Amino acid sequence: MTRPEGRVLRPSEIKPHERGGGARTTPLVTRGIGSTSMLNGITEFGPGAAIPLHTHNCEESVLVLEGNAIAELDGVQHRMGAADTTWVPADVPHRFINASDTRPLRIFWTYASVDATRTIVATGETRSVDSERT
Repeated sequence: MTRPEGRVLRPSEIKPHERGGGARTTPLVTRGIGSTSMLNGITEFGPGAAIPLHTHNCEESVLVLEGNAIAELDGVQHRMGAADTTWVPADVPHRFINASDTRPLRIFWTYASVDATRTIVATGETRSVDSERT
């Protein structure tokens, strides 16, 4: 069995996927590059943008790279700035909102499983995070 090679990933060279609602995601570490145990990437929110309330089947951590966010975790809103980090246990409803009407918000997210799923609370729709393109 051959050992996988490490990779250097450059977000500027990876096409982002539009998520709707003013958010777009650039996947970085994925199954597609050989990851067997984690996923990560960057999501950028336009001014005032938000993503829907959702849950995951595994733990997630989010680091604010740039901008000001509101992290809603299990119904409680928390203000966040650059370098602030969340830890969200599996099955906890949460979402991120750009707290600025003029500046973008950029977050770096990591899932504790390459098999991470996202379930939208309002619809119950579940998708694999690694396969999402919209």
